[in-house]
Amino acid sequence: MQKINPKKAAILTLKIVAALLVLLIIGFFAFRNTFLNKAIDKTIAKMNTEYNSTFTVGNASFKGLSGIEVSNVSLKPKQGDTLLKIETVKTSINLSRLLAGEVQLGMLEMKNGYIQLIQNEKGKNFESFLHRKKGAVSKIKSEGPDYARKAYKLLHKLLNLIPTDMQLENLTLTVNDNGRRVNLNLKQLRLANEQLESFMAVETDSLSQNWEVKGFADPRNRQADLKFYNSDKGRIIVPYLDERFGLKSGFDSIRVNVENINLSGDEFRVDGFASIGNFMVNHPKISKKDVVINSARFDYHFLFGPDFIELDSTSAMQLNKIKIQPFVRYSIKKDTVYQLKATIPNMKAQEFINSLPNGLFTHFEGMEADGNFSYQLHFMYNKNKPDDIVFDSSLKKEGFKIKKYGEADLGKLNTSFVYRAVDNGVKQRPIVVGPDNPNYTPYEHIPGFLKNAVLTSEDPSFFHHRGFINEAFKQSIVKNIQTKKFARGASTISMQLVKNVFLTREKTLSRKLEEILLVYILENNRIASKERMFEVYLNIIEWGPNVYGVGEAAQYYFQKPPLALSLDESVYLASIIPRPKKFMWRFNDRGELRDFAVTHDNYIKKLMVNRGVIQANDTIGQTGQIDVNGPAREWLKIREEAVPEIDTTETKGFFKKLFGGDN
Repeated sequence: MQKINPKKAAILTLKIVAALLVLLIIGFFAFRNTFLNKAIDKTIAKMNTEYNSTFTVGNASFKGLSGIEVSNVSLKPKQGDTLLKIETVKTSINLSRLLAGEVQLGMLEMKNGYIQLIQNEKGKNFESFLHRKKGAVSKIKSEGPDYARKAYKLLHKLLNLIPTDMQLENLTLTVNDNGRRVNLNLKQLRLANEQLESFMAVETDSLSQNWEVKGFADPRNRQADLKFYNSDKGRIIVPYLDERFGLKSGFDSIRVNVENINLSGDEFRVDGFASIGNFMVNHPKISKKDVVINSARFDYHFLFGPDFIELDSTSAMQLNKIKIQPFVRYSIKKDTVYQLKATIPNMKAQEFINSLPNGLFTHFEGMEADGNFSYQLHFMYNKNKPDDIVFDSSLKKEGFKIKKYGEADLGKLNTSFVYRAVDNGVKQRPIVVGPDNPNYTPYEHIPGFLKNAVLTSEDPSFFHHRGFINEAFKQSIVKNIQTKKFARGASTISMQLVKNVFLTREKTLSRKLEEILLVYILENNRIASKERMFEVYLNIIEWGPNVYGVGEAAQYYFQKPPLALSLDESVYLASIIPRPKKFMWRFNDRGELRDFAVTHDNYIKKLMVNRGVIQANDTIGQTGQIDVNGPAREWLKIREEAVPEIDTTETKGFFKKLFGGDN
């Protein structure tokens, strides 16, 4: 038996492989146009059956070794306007990658085309493409999460579809949402020698701008550094959002940098940074003014694992001069867990105040402070164990002292001042918070029954917390996460006091953020004692239509001074604080408290006994019913089934008599 020569066998194998490759290449070139037409036919059939749309191609053929030319491409839903139309497309495919099973574009030229997204009374011309294909969900579930592999594959495919040489001309994206029109015309985009440059004209019914994008782009090495700005040297105004959502927004420039995209083992990492200059946003739910951030930068380090997604703690955020070290993690390894950490390293208090976004903290403008501080936040929520929620917030101060207040002068709480409530944007009559007001009631003249009833109803731990109730705040977060909306708050008397005295009742993000920060400063710098804060609170809160403070309330309902209030009367007054103008609905047409109101008030008394703020003997003879014999009684004659416009003549007469003049 003749032995096989290894060298000859290797040479023979190479010859066979080479011959097969030659045959494949010959076959590819001989039948490539046939394959291309079959691929187009398959796409046409798919668009027809799955998306109820007509896809057409005027001509398609291979050119040269790896080039493809396509002309007159269009996509039109059968029940809508044309979605896409392109006159000419030229591209090339990397053959070596194609043989490995990957599609990688080398060159791309595209001219004269448009995409239009239209929504009107007839519907949406892109509706068919919004729905996920059948079976997609089950496929994802069967494959398991593996966020690292999925993110890498998706990004890898997208980057392969970005050519290294690109020339785009006269391509337009049009959005027409029931007459709200936005037209973005890409006049030219050129990518060559890893340098990208593009020019775009933007038009709406009220806007005309020219945008540019320039910088470095290397899709094969997964790196980029691009800057987006306005050619007209002004702020870029974001179109459509104003007309559609009432949101005005703009910026001078945006820079996006991608330094590294890498899959190592079972972890996928994306590193880089993004920055924005002179960012502006305006929306009624954010603030009444333009909110402006002079500069912001985000150095990101995203990490994807088999069962987690993470923003690494080496990431950094900077808002003007405020530096934040964030950590965010979503994990499903055992339970579904959301985790957030944020640290503000030690910084000067004045730099922090100066770095607050203009328009978002208007009541802090002009504030001056000495000293430094640092801050840490740790939040963790286990979806399967919601009661184990973690919310730890801590601030460390070094020589912190406020030298000058801004518009919100917290120091006035210790003096006599004039308070004017604001109702639906209208300032109400002025009320002197101090001895010059005959109805002002000092702390020691407010009955214990009323103090403890209000505390039990509104904020039982007021004299022990520092402005916020951690446990209530945690439960509020859990409730809001579970309902996927803001369904529960965690307001304290301190927060209500700040909101009433220094802020407005507008429901904006700005007002809420200012409230939180002002409460923290008030409670943690001993600006006013708890007793003084509670005294002011009870003398300014609304207790009925045009009724402010406990002195007016006691006369308005019961024609007596506060010290003469009974337990039932005190509990009643505490119970109407959340909705003081709707107190009449607690009564029937005989002027008696309804059963639900009596049950509620008896429950408050029971809580007061359990807390030890009253004795069981104090409830003897207190049935839960009250006798409203003051001017408020006029409101109780209105039957529930027919509610006419309320006549406030009697109420105004009462206040004229009470104050000896017009209100």
